[in-house]
Amino acid sequence: MKKALFLDRDGVINIDTGYLYKIEDFKFIDGIFDLCRVFLEKDYKIFVITNQSGINRGYFNEYDFQKLSEWMLIQFEEKNIHIDKVYYCPHTPNEHCDCRKPKPKMILDAKNEFDIDLENSLFIGDKTSDMECALNAGLKKMVLINSSYHSEATKFLIANDIKEATNIILKGNIL
Repeated sequence: MKKALFLDRDGVINIDTGYLYKIEDFKFIDGIFDLCRVFLEKDYKIFVITNQSGINRGYFNEYDFQKLSEWMLIQFEEKNIHIDKVYYCPHTPNEHCDCRKPKPKMILDAKNEFDIDLENSLFIGDKTSDMECALNAGLKKMVLINSSYHSEATKFLIANDIKEATNIILKGNIL
């Protein structure tokens, strides 16, 4: 079984501008490439787990999302960082699908498709729904970026940004 780093997209990989689908609006968060390199050096697979309800809300379509995702993956590859797969949910909360975070389907799909050891994997997200998704999938290691979304009773590490998360992960020896 392989270990994995699961990353939310908006707010973790890129600045969350709300319903992002245009390449020209995509801005990588400072430190995301360094964070990914740390995990690649430890032989982790990397996955993106993202809710994209803008698709079913009609703000953009699946082609727009795929085009942006392909561009994003190329940017990572150009920095010698391989993202194994982008899992996404196009549904709105009102559709009550099986894949929208905090439900764990996207993580479980990655587990089954890539033989992932969830107990030794890590999820980094910026909302409590990301942390709930990780918990629901059986992950024990989680980092929440942007502490404005957390309550006092937490079962995960909290960092103000990706650089701080990288330091917490390295110093805490949680890889």
